[in-house]
Amino acid sequence: MADTKSSATDVVTAADRASEQWLREQLAAARPDDAVLGEEYGAEGAAGASGLTWVVDPVDGTVNYLYGLPAWGVSVACVVGDPRTPGAWRTVAGAVGAPVWGELFHAGLGQGAVLQGPDGRERSLAVTSLEDPGRALVGTGFGYDAGRRREQGRVAAALLPQVRDLRRMGSAALDLCCVAAGRLDAYYEKGTQVWDHAAGVLVVSEAGGVVGGLGGAPLGDPVVVAGGPSVGSWLHDELVRLEA
Repeated sequence: MADTKSSATDVVTAADRASEQWLREQLAAARPDDAVLGEEYGAEGAAGASGLTWVVDPVDGTVNYLYGLPAWGVSVACVVGDPRTPGAWRTVAGAVGAPVWGELFHAGLGQGAVLQGPDGRERSLAVTSLEDPGRALVGTGFGYDAGRRREQGRVAAALLPQVRDLRRMGSAALDLCCVAAGRLDAYYEKGTQVWDHAAGVLVVSEAGGVVGGLGGAPLGDPVVVAGGPSVGSWLHDELVRLEA
């Protein structure tokens, strides 16, 4: 069963709410002095006294989950600072689980990024070293508001002739992890929320990628762009030129 949030296309399921409630219970038991910020229940619950906040998205890619598509994940990040204010926080640990894929992406600040596969084995992650944007596979996403979608369509149309292709997976957290794993050369999206990208941006940076906002703006205010050093930098500059 699904309800809607910001628009008729922005859905939330019972699984979103149940998953977040379970995560909150586990975090409260293990880290009682930390705060929690979640997509479904906001900052409800413990205010926290440690200076650390756990930012959770219980089902990132809810529409995929609802339709039985495999690209959805669970994103959990531990941040220092206030995640409700762009630029006022940084991620120190993050994990994104992809249950259908049987994969877990995780990273710690200064400790590298790792992928645990379906067989339980772990391998270090590294972004691609591609330098030619014309050969780049670029991920993106679209918002729920019709006006925002029209603008995002304009930007995508301008980028498409310049790259190998665009991919719209439907989960910002998994898009970022795919950049870290070299499955995408770069990714950008306008309008993501902190719970969408807090874990994934650390996975990308610890895999050697570049990640940030546009023109020095904070992450997600309003754009997130990530990629290997060369293509990621090119994409950033092109998005600035396009006034994305």
